[in-house]
Amino acid sequence: MSALAPRLAVPPIRVLVVDDSAIVRGLIISGLEAWPGIEIAGRAANGQAAVAETARLRPDVVVLDLEMPVMDGMTALPLILAAHPGVKVIIASTLSQRNARISLEALTQGAHDYVPKPQSGSLAIAQDFHRELAEKVTALGRTERALAAPARIATGTVRRAPKVLAIGGSTGAPPALLSLFEALGGVDLPILLTQHMPAGFTTLLAQQLARAGGRPCTEGHEGERIVPGRAYVAPGGFHMTVGVSQAGPVIRLNQDPPEHFCRPAVDPMLRSAAEVYGAGLMAVILTGMGSDGADGCVAVTDRGGRCIVQDAATSVVWGMPGAASRTGVVEAVLPLNRIGDYIRNAVGAAR
Repeated sequence: MSALAPRLAVPPIRVLVVDDSAIVRGLIISGLEAWPGIEIAGRAANGQAAVAETARLRPDVVVLDLEMPVMDGMTALPLILAAHPGVKVIIASTLSQRNARISLEALTQGAHDYVPKPQSGSLAIAQDFHRELAEKVTALGRTERALAAPARIATGTVRRAPKVLAIGGSTGAPPALLSLFEALGGVDLPILLTQHMPAGFTTLLAQQLARAGGRPCTEGHEGERIVPGRAYVAPGGFHMTVGVSQAGPVIRLNQDPPEHFCRPAVDPMLRSAAEVYGAGLMAVILTGMGSDGADGCVAVTDRGGRCIVQDAATSVVWGMPGAASRTGVVEAVLPLNRIGDYIRNAVGAAR
């Protein structure tokens, strides 16, 4: 081939936009069309039309509203996934308690991520919405598995048994967390969790995890003691960190600027937990877009702690775990179904 021959262009990510409001459809489409590498494949005004258009157009990503006539988004979701296996679905809906509950259920039933629609006419809020949606479309439409390391476990190093777990996740992590918490039943360690989610979602996520894991699990509260057998979820809108009081380690909450465009973010939790727990800390990074948690894993290992990550094959997006893996400090890259047993073995808990 001639050195002057053009390289093959990377095909655009094809998106189907589903919303009953023509105005909202237009806003979403205009925002996505302005983003490089994204192409609008089609549009639909209800779930029934979305299923038909998914089968006809075979898009890479479907942006799906929840509340629609004829067929709502939750009813359409499994039909969309069946019509085009492998399609990625992003829920885009107004942020209400009811929609948060339905959206979280959708994430456990096959949807891959969620973006709250802006509830204000503010241009800045609309721009933030378009940026977040476009980044998630891009991350889901172009998986990062080309850079993925195979599952592996480092050998030859004797490591201290962990005394606390700190877990971080984002895109695709809610169902992974339910599976992991179920696998960790009987592991009597405190669990700190930062999941990229808005306020409202984290309360419901904690409730789901409490049922799945059979352990108390709530949003963390300022000054709350961190004790064995409990799990603490970073509340939406707040970074959750670890501090020290006369009674021992406690939860600290703050509204410092977002990191990696996120609040809560994983890095602040890991940095602070490493300072308090040192070699007694094990960090776990699950599926998610971006690189949040990678710097935190370095901080953890600098203090003698341990880090493991989910592998590419079982991650929806190998962004966060991949970035952590590439730091060189991770001791194990594991499929989701092996993470629980690995932690149990590290702790020494018997089944």
